[in-house]
Amino acid sequence: MSQNPSSLDDLFGPVAAKPDGSEVLAALTAAARERILILDGAMGTQIQGLGFDENHFRGDKFAECACHQQGNNDLLILTQPKAIEEIHYQYAIAGADILETNTFSSTSIAQADYGMEDAVYALNRDGARLVRRAAARAEQEDGKRRFVAGALGPTNRTTSMSPDVNNPGYRAVTFDDLRLAYREQLHGLIDGGADIILIETIFDTLNAKAAIFAAEEIFLEKDVRLPVMISGTITDLSGRTLSGQTPTAFWHSVRHANPFTIGLNCALGAKAMRAHLDEISGVADTFVCAYPNAGLPNEFGQYDESPEFMAAQIEDFARDGLVNIVGGCCGSTPDHIRAIAQAVKKYPPRAVPDIEPQMRLSGLEPFTLTDEIPFVNVGERTNVTGSAKFRKLITAGDYAAALEIARDQVANGAQIIDINMDEGLIDSKQAMVCYLNLIAAEPDIARVPVMIDSSKWEIIEAGLKCVQGKPLVNSISMKEGEEAFLHHAKLVRAYGAAVVVMAFDEDGQADTQARKVEICTRAYRLLTEQAGFPPEDIVFDPNIFAIATGIDEHDNYGVDFIEAARQITATLPHVHISGGVSNLSFSFRGNEPVREAMHAVFLYHAIQAGMDMGIVNAGQLAVYDTIDPELREACEDVVNNRQPKGGGSATERILELAERFRGTAGKEAQERDLAWRDWPVEPRISHALVNGITEFIDQDTDEARRAALRPLHVIEGPLMAGMNVVGDLFGAGKMFLPQVVKSARVMKQAVAGLLPHMEAEKLANAAKGVDTGERQIAGKILMATVKGDVHDIGKNIVGVVLACNNYEIIDLGVMVPAAKILQTARELKVDIIGLSGLITPSLDEMAHMAAEMEREGFDIPLLIGGATTSRVHTAVKIHPRYISGQTVYVADASRAVGVVSALLSNETRGGYVDNVRAEYKKVADAHARSEADKQRLPLAKARANAHRIDWSAYVPPKPSFLGLKTFEAWDLAELARYIDWTPFFQTWELKGRFPKILDDEAQGPAARQLFDDAQAMLKMIIAEKWFAPRGVIGFWPANTVGDDIRLFTDDARSRELATFFTLRQQLTKRDGKANVALSDFVAPLDSGKADYLGGFIVTAGIEEAAIAERFERANDDYSSIMVKALADRFAEAFAERLHEKVRKEFWAYAPDEDLAPDELIGEPYRGIRPAPGYPAQPDHTEKATLFRLLDGERNAGVSLTESFAMWPGSSVSGIYLSHPESYYFGVAKVERDQVEDYARRKAMPLAEVERWLGPILNYVPTPFAEAAQ
Repeated sequence: MSQNPSSLDDLFGPVAAKPDGSEVLAALTAAARERILILDGAMGTQIQGLGFDENHFRGDKFAECACHQQGNNDLLILTQPKAIEEIHYQYAIAGADILETNTFSSTSIAQADYGMEDAVYALNRDGARLVRRAAARAEQEDGKRRFVAGALGPTNRTTSMSPDVNNPGYRAVTFDDLRLAYREQLHGLIDGGADIILIETIFDTLNAKAAIFAAEEIFLEKDVRLPVMISGTITDLSGRTLSGQTPTAFWHSVRHANPFTIGLNCALGAKAMRAHLDEISGVADTFVCAYPNAGLPNEFGQYDESPEFMAAQIEDFARDGLVNIVGGCCGSTPDHIRAIAQAVKKYPPRAVPDIEPQMRLSGLEPFTLTDEIPFVNVGERTNVTGSAKFRKLITAGDYAAALEIARDQVANGAQIIDINMDEGLIDSKQAMVCYLNLIAAEPDIARVPVMIDSSKWEIIEAGLKCVQGKPLVNSISMKEGEEAFLHHAKLVRAYGAAVVVMAFDEDGQADTQARKVEICTRAYRLLTEQAGFPPEDIVFDPNIFAIATGIDEHDNYGVDFIEAARQITATLPHVHISGGVSNLSFSFRGNEPVREAMHAVFLYHAIQAGMDMGIVNAGQLAVYDTIDPELREACEDVVNNRQPKGGGSATERILELAERFRGTAGKEAQERDLAWRDWPVEPRISHALVNGITEFIDQDTDEARRAALRPLHVIEGPLMAGMNVVGDLFGAGKMFLPQVVKSARVMKQAVAGLLPHMEAEKLANAAKGVDTGERQIAGKILMATVKGDVHDIGKNIVGVVLACNNYEIIDLGVMVPAAKILQTARELKVDIIGLSGLITPSLDEMAHMAAEMEREGFDIPLLIGGATTSRVHTAVKIHPRYISGQTVYVADASRAVGVVSALLSNETRGGYVDNVRAEYKKVADAHARSEADKQRLPLAKARANAHRIDWSAYVPPKPSFLGLKTFEAWDLAELARYIDWTPFFQTWELKGRFPKILDDEAQGPAARQLFDDAQAMLKMIIAEKWFAPRGVIGFWPANTVGDDIRLFTDDARSRELATFFTLRQQLTKRDGKANVALSDFVAPLDSGKADYLGGFIVTAGIEEAAIAERFERANDDYSSIMVKALADRFAEAFAERLHEKVRKEFWAYAPDEDLAPDELIGEPYRGIRPAPGYPAQPDHTEKATLFRLLDGERNAGVSLTESFAMWPGSSVSGIYLSHPESYYFGVAKVERDQVEDYARRKAMPLAEVERWLGPILNYVPTPFAEAAQ
C-alpha cells in the first residue's frame, strides 16, 4: 500500500483517530428514526461548473505526470483541495446530514486509467479529511452534526459479465482483484476519519459483494466497525441492474452485510426510479436511501430538472413512506439538496418493517422459501457425480451442451440448480469457475439461484467468488472438527450464501435418527451462536442412504431420515431439511420406473416430516397417486421398513416387482400404461393433465369438442375440472411444482387446439348479418399476472374467452411489476387492465397496483381475478385505493365478457359502475359492521372512565421474596389433579363441558373412550416421568404511571427496571361500567403506596416432541396427538397450580384460600394472571419484556420466536396481579388516538405498532387511509 505524504498534512495536522463505529451507528440510527435524513448531491456536476483544465487537474504535485489527467475528478482532492472542500461545505449548509467523499474512482483499478495507482491511499485518506473539515466548518455555524460517508464506486470493470461478446466466460477482473483494491481504498477512508462506508452505484452485484467482503476484513483488522450503506443502480426501464438482477434479488444478495441502508441511485430520475424504490422499500428490513439523478441527460449531456421539480418528485417518496434518507446524484446541486430538504422535512421517516424469517436466495430473480412452496426442487443433472451425461460433456470440454442441461432443469421446474465438478480427470476448480461464469451469461438459467456443491473447500470458495446472487453452499460438516467447521461457516456467511450442513462429524456420517439429530443440533448451536448464521439460512442434510439393499442394517435408513427430519424441524426453529433423493434407490439404478416410485413415496412422507428441499431430477418425479398401486404399496413397505401385508420381506417383495416394471419394453407395463385410454373422454383429459401427458390431448380435446355445444364448454368443463384435481394434489403434497408446470403445458396445448374452432365460431356469428370487412375490435385489454406470482392459467383462459368475443388482448405474462403494467397501458392506450394472481401475497400487490393507478392519474377499469381474490377483499382493500376508476372483481371466465362489455359500453357503463360501487359500499359497510359496530370513546374520555380503586383504604401485600425463583421437574401427579379437561376434548373437536360431555347423547361414547385412553396414557406419563415441567416466577416493586406499569429494582423505587405498557378499552360503556386497562389494578406512583407485580413462565417440558415422534415412528398418530394434547393440559395445569402457590405462599395475599382443584377452573379466587397477546393485553411484543425479566430461556427452557410465539408450544406465560378488584376483560377494538399514544410510549414506529395490533384496530392503518383519501 502506498503511504505517500499528504498534501494536506500542513493544513489538517495528524490523521484522524480511529472512529467510534458504535457511537456513529447509534447517532445515525437515532437521527434516522426521528426524521428523513439528507444526503448530499453530485460532485461531478459541481466540478464541471468550475471549468478546470488539464493544468488544474495536475496541479503542482503531478505537473510532470505522463498521463492525461483532465476528467480524473478524484485527483482534485490532492491538487485542488480548497475547491473540493468548498463543494462539500456548500452541500452541508444546504441541509445535507451525510456528506460523501470525492472518492468514487479512488481504487487502484479505476486509477490505473490515469497511471495514478500509487496515489490511491492518499486520495482516500485525504478525501475523508476534506469532508470532515467541511463538516466541522458547517457545524461551527449551525451546531448540526454531519456524517462523513466514504464513497466506494463500482470501478470500471465487472466480475459478472464478459467484456468480450465472443467469450462469455472471460472476466476482465476477478473477485480477489476487486477485494484487494477495495481494501486499499478502505484503509485510506478509515484512516482519514470516515464515519460511514458507502458502496454505491452498483451495476454488478458481485463487485459490491467484493467490497462488502473487503470491508469485513478491514473492520476486523482495524478493530472498528462502521455503518455500511449500499446503493444499487437500475440502469434502465427494464427494472434490473446492468448485470441483470431485479431490485429484490439485489437486496437478497447483499443483505448479509447487515447494511445501515439499502437503496438506489444514479441512472434514473426520481419518477422513473419510484417503482424500483417501492419494491426495495417493501422487502428491506433496514433503512432505505434514494438519491436519483436530476432527470435524464439531454442531447448536450445536461440535466434539466429544476430543484423544485426534483424536490416535488422526491416529496412523493416521503409522503408514501418509502424512504429514510434522500439526496441527489448526477445533475443535482446544492440548490437541489436545499429544495429536497425543505420538501421532506414535514414527513415522518419510513417505518422499518419486521421481516418474517424465511430463506431468501437469488439468481437474477429472487427466490423466497415460503409456506406456499411445499418442496424446493434442486436440479441434480448439472452434477458430474450424479449424471454420466453431464460428466462426459464437462470432461470433453463441451460447455455449450452442458449449459443445455442446466437450461432443461430450470425449464422442468428446478427452483435451484446444483452444480458439482468433483471429477478426478479435470481441473475441478477451473471447471466450476468456467461453468458459473458461462451460466451468468444465460438469463434463462441465471434467473434461479445456484447450489455450489463440492467436497473440497477450495472449489466451493472459488465458486462463491463467481456468483452475484445469493447461492447455497453444499456443503460443510464437522468431520474435521469444530474449528474448521466454524472457519468455513464464517466464510460462507461473509460471501453472502446460505449453507447446507451434512450430518457428519469427527466420528463419521450419521446413519441413525439419534446421531442425525445429535450432530445437527450441535451444528445449529455453533452456527447460530458463534458464526452469526441466521437459522433460516441453514439447511441440514441428515443423509439419505440406500434402502432395500439386502443388508438388514440398511432397512431403517428411510425411517431414520424421515424421523430425524421431523425432530430437527420441531426442535431447531426455522431450519430446512434437504437430501440427495436419488441415493435412496441406488440399488435399483437402471430401473427408472421403480426408482421414481420410491422417490415419490419417500418424498410424500419426508415432506410431511419437514423436508422442504431435495436434490432431484426435476423432470422425472412421479405423482404419488398415479403410481401403480401394487408398486406403491411395495415402496411404502421399504421406505417405512414395515412387513408386507402378505408376509415376507419388504426388500424381497420390491425386488420381485422390479423386474415387471424395468424399462418400458415389457408388454404388461405397456398395457398397464395405456389402460386409461379405454376410459371416457373426461377422465382421460383429467388423467393427461395430472400426469403431464401431451401425446393424446389433441385428439381427446377434439372428441370432447364434438360432444359439446360450444368449444368454450370444453375449457370450462373437463379441462378446468382436470386442473382442479392438479391443484388439490399439489396442495396435499402429492404433486410437485414440475408436474404442475407440465400440467399447465397440457392445458395450453389443449386450449391451442380449440382456438381455431372458437375463431370459426366467431366468424360464423359474424356471417349472420354482421359486417365482416375490416375488423373492428370491441376493446383493448391488458392482462398480467402480478409481480411475485407465476400462475397464469386462469388469466390465459379469460384472455381466450375475451379474444373470442372480439377483444384485443395484450398479455404481459407473469411476474409483471406495476411500473411495467402502467407504462404499457399508457403506451398502448388500453381500455381495461386485468390483474391475476394465485398466491396470497398477490392480494397486496393488487392493492398496491390500484394505488399506483390512482397516483398516476388513470381512470380506466381495473379487473381483479384469481384463486385468492374475493369480492370482499376487492371491496375493502382494493376499490378504495382507486377512486378515479372502477375496480371490479371477476369470479371466473364465464363472467368476464359480461363485465367487460358493460364497462366499455356507452349505454351501460354508467349504470353498471353505479351498481358496482353501491354493491361494494354495502359489502364494505357490512364488513366494517362485523368488525366493529359499536361506539368508542376518545382515549382521554376512556381514561377518565377508568376503573377506580380507593387506594387510600388499601395496603398492597408484599411478596415473600423479590427477584426470581425457578422450578425444575415439578411433580406430574400433583399437576394432574389441576387439569382442566374441557379444552382437551375441544382439541379433539368434541364440543361440550367436562364431565357432562361424557354423558352426551351423541358424543358421549366417543368422549368416554377418549377419556379412558387419556387416563391410561396419563398414568404412564406420571409413572415413567415422560415430562419434566420447568418454570420461573418473579416479583418486582411496581407502580402505575398513566396506563403504564413501571417496575423498579428495589423497594426504594430508586431505579426503574422495566415498563409494561397496557391498552385501555375504548368501547362506550353503559350502566356505569369502566373502560379498563390492566394498569388500573396497580397502585399509582403518586398514591404513595408500594405495590408489586409478578410474572411467570412455565412449560410441560421439551420432551413432548421426542415422545410424539416415537409414536409417529410406530405409525401411531392417535397416541402422538394424545401426548401433545396432554402436554398442553400439563402446562396449563402447571400455570394453575403455580398461581395457587403464589396466592397462598409466595405472595401470600390469600393464605386461607381453600378451593379444590376442580373449583379453580371457574377462577373464583383473588387475583389474575393475564398473558400478553390475549384479550386483556393483545400486544404480543410485551412478552419480550417479560422474558427479559425472567430470563425465560435459561430459567425455564422457553424461548420466543420472531413472532413472539413460545417454544416449546406447551408453555404458558403472563403476569400476576393481586388486587381483589382485578378481573379478566377484553380490550376489544381501539382507535387511532390510543395507538399513536401507545407507539409514542413504547418508542416504536406507528406502522410497526399497527402491524402488531392489526386485529384490534378500529380504523384503517395510515398508508391505506391516505390512499383512500
